[in-house]
Amino acid sequence: MNPVKQYLSALLLIALASLIIGCTEPAKSPDASATTEVTLINNIQGYSFDNNRQLFKFDSMAIVAGKVLETGTSIGANYPEANIIDGQGKTLIPGIIDAHGHVSSLGYTLQRIDVRQADSAAEAAAAVGGYAASNQYLNWIRGRGWNQVLWPDKQFPTAAQLDSEISDRPVWLERIDGHAGWGNSKALELAGITRETISPAGGEILKDADGEPTGVLIDNAMNLVSTVIPAPDQSEIAAALDAVSSHLLSLGITSTHDAGTTAAEHQLYRQLADSGEMPVRVYGMISSTEPSLEQILAAGHSEDEHQLYSARSIKIYTDGALGSRGAAMLEPYSDRPGHSGLLLTSAAQLRKLFKLATEADFQVAIHAIGDKGNRIALDEIEHAYATVGGRHLRHRIEHSQVVAIDDIPRFKSLDVIPSMQPTHATSDMNMAENRIGRERLKGAYAWRTFLDQGSIVVSGSDYPVELANPFDGIHAAVTRQNKANQPQGGWLPEEAMTIEEAMRSFSIDAAWGAHQEGSLGGLTQGKWADFIIIDQDIYQIPAEDIWKTQVLETWLAGELVYAKDP
Repeated sequence: MNPVKQYLSALLLIALASLIIGCTEPAKSPDASATTEVTLINNIQGYSFDNNRQLFKFDSMAIVAGKVLETGTSIGANYPEANIIDGQGKTLIPGIIDAHGHVSSLGYTLQRIDVRQADSAAEAAAAVGGYAASNQYLNWIRGRGWNQVLWPDKQFPTAAQLDSEISDRPVWLERIDGHAGWGNSKALELAGITRETISPAGGEILKDADGEPTGVLIDNAMNLVSTVIPAPDQSEIAAALDAVSSHLLSLGITSTHDAGTTAAEHQLYRQLADSGEMPVRVYGMISSTEPSLEQILAAGHSEDEHQLYSARSIKIYTDGALGSRGAAMLEPYSDRPGHSGLLLTSAAQLRKLFKLATEADFQVAIHAIGDKGNRIALDEIEHAYATVGGRHLRHRIEHSQVVAIDDIPRFKSLDVIPSMQPTHATSDMNMAENRIGRERLKGAYAWRTFLDQGSIVVSGSDYPVELANPFDGIHAAVTRQNKANQPQGGWLPEEAMTIEEAMRSFSIDAAWGAHQEGSLGGLTQGKWADFIIIDQDIYQIPAEDIWKTQVLETWLAGELVYAKDP
């Protein structure tokens, strides 16, 4: 008997008031077939959102065939022969849904050199040199995480700094936001980049006063190097998925939206999900730059019966990022006169992609960080509605980071989802005003303004740009502070969320942003039993302590998939 029939059978038995339940061990996975056995977790401080997005509490939950059978108060009498688990008074909440991450990028980051903690370009280069010496078998030395904004001189690094540590093999390090890359001279040589190389549309090759490439490439210019790096094969993608899945589950993330799934990843995830071997739920946004995009769209929505991998969205970029001054601005940057950022996709291509997506009934998730990038995204969505339709598709603007005040109401009138990442505010607060000035900050990281107008805000982390820990994001959303609880009172505190709003944005609303609110994001009857047990009641503790929350257990489809070491 398959899980759906098991579930319906259990409901029928309840309706007839003659439920007969076995008491063998719980089902091992969502696709296990056995009897209509029930697992009852009681003695818990449970919180979830109902189908009307309202918060409710419960002290026990019954699960059958990987799905929630009932949540409530003292429901144990309904299941006298259930397999009982004592929750020991711990707090239980729905599994976190990260609405914007980069699955393979984090997987590769976990396996490569991470220079996030480097305090200077020299320190980062030295770390890379040590890593290269310890990994002589690598043909390319790759990594991520540098951020010149945090270095004393705040200057972009150079190829010469990497050359001093390693010159015999190519080195390629992505900036923390993924919108710039730093290579050594060997990497530039292999990419054919010289003083004569012209910056491509939507990108910039940084050059010194003598016109020589410095080693830093911004946005589309990064493709000059990435195209000469061998593409990962299926085994490498699988290894990255295994690494990232274990990491996410340990943090309480049971489902993640993958902002830029490649065709190769799409194929592998589909195979793993169909065989029941996908280790974490993934909602794929197919990269709009994939050569096979039209074939993927023509194949229609992708989803297995256990919803381990779903794909019905495409990911498009309008602009770059604020830290590398690639975000497209209506007016020039305050700290770089005459420069207004970069547009990564042409207007003609944007229009074509919206038409393709709409005709295939696919959602569009469009990256926009600058106020010009956001306006272009809104304009294209409005044009698509007027020409090919698609209002029902729940289009999203990923980041919605710096928005002109007059454009914020358009999110609501156009039914566009602001998909936002709370830790971006606390990471960017040290440079955002320098980049765009105080006046433009009035429409930046404006979660409260969006919520007050009735927009549904979905939250994520944008890992590996930020750390994936969702409690960092929830803390930032509520306090507008970093983990040192600075600045006092919060940065632009008028835009903070409540704890309930933040949790909603990481659960039921994130599910809604993926057309999955009927099966994920809450612990109500019929939804997948994805939940976590944590070490403190985040609804009751001081907000300053939210980031300290530890995940004790993670359950996916009623199966324990992670337990913290004692």
